[in-house]
Amino acid sequence: MNVSEITFDRPKDLEATRPPEERGLARDDVRLLLSRGGAEEHYRFRDLPSLLASGDLLVINESATVPAALPAVAEFGEFVVHLSTRYGPQLWLAEPRWSASRPGPLPLRPGARLRVAGVETRVVAPYPGIPRLLFLTFDEALEPTMHEQGRPIRYGYLDRDYPLERYQTVFARSPGSAEMPSAGRPFSFSLLAALREHGIEHAPIVLHTGVSSLEVDGPTLASAPLYPEPFEVPPATATAFARCRQRGGRVVAVGTTVVRALESAWNGERIVAAAGFTRLFVHPGRPPRAFDGLLTGFHDSQSSHLALLCAVAGTAEMHRAYRVAIDSGYLWHEFGDSHLILPYAH
Repeated sequence: MNVSEITFDRPKDLEATRPPEERGLARDDVRLLLSRGGAEEHYRFRDLPSLLASGDLLVINESATVPAALPAVAEFGEFVVHLSTRYGPQLWLAEPRWSASRPGPLPLRPGARLRVAGVETRVVAPYPGIPRLLFLTFDEALEPTMHEQGRPIRYGYLDRDYPLERYQTVFARSPGSAEMPSAGRPFSFSLLAALREHGIEHAPIVLHTGVSSLEVDGPTLASAPLYPEPFEVPPATATAFARCRQRGGRVVAVGTTVVRALESAWNGERIVAAAGFTRLFVHPGRPPRAFDGLLTGFHDSQSSHLALLCAVAGTAEMHRAYRVAIDSGYLWHEFGDSHLILPYAH
């Protein structure tokens, strides 16, 4: 698959520049585009119980967002470091940036010294194939400083900083995500109760997301380097998956993070309990097997997430849905609207 096949144009004014609460909306009042049976329909997220069936299972991500944007200084001046993924007690993969709206590269070479939130830090090496990401080692544990000086990662399309609570889902239990697992953000406790009343349960996984959506930088998907992210599929979720399939229900993954975790725990016949790191890339050449539907946001052009959508819905169908979303004014990014892809009526 060529990157040109996951390329599209989107007006800049379709970026969600602030949380729905700041626009006078409840979390579950964002818009929801349903793609099913070769057509699109328009709903609000709170309509989700009526779009699923009794016996269906939602698989959600319990990872909580951490304040991963930290102030930094080196001999050339001040900048910001976005922590991505923790690989050891004091070893992190991170993205140095000039600012929220201005990415790198920065003049940091292996062996260079810097201070991140006051902690002495050394550059180890760039990540192979993704030079904007660097392995950094810290002279002391970073977590206490992170919670004192860190902020949620914010990109230039947002109108201002927002508190960490705006970046947490109702499912957040296990801190570790650099960026919010945003597909779960529109859920509310009242909506979860309504889903249960309709016979629709949910089961958890954990996948701690790194930075910047795993962009595809080369001309083909085969050239896309991905970095490992930690995940866990607990035994109870494997059991819930098996029971759902036995009763003829559909498994709906809430977000691309859940897709990667489920597919990493697929043994060829079923989901099994699993934990570790995954760098699995789901795309049309490696289609999904472990779920039936996908609930997600709207993704950027040329991102690995968009390739995943093509694997789930089909490339032509994905482009059709995105044309409808653009023409209908749906909003992109973590505070934007939602997209439910179901393969068939039930």
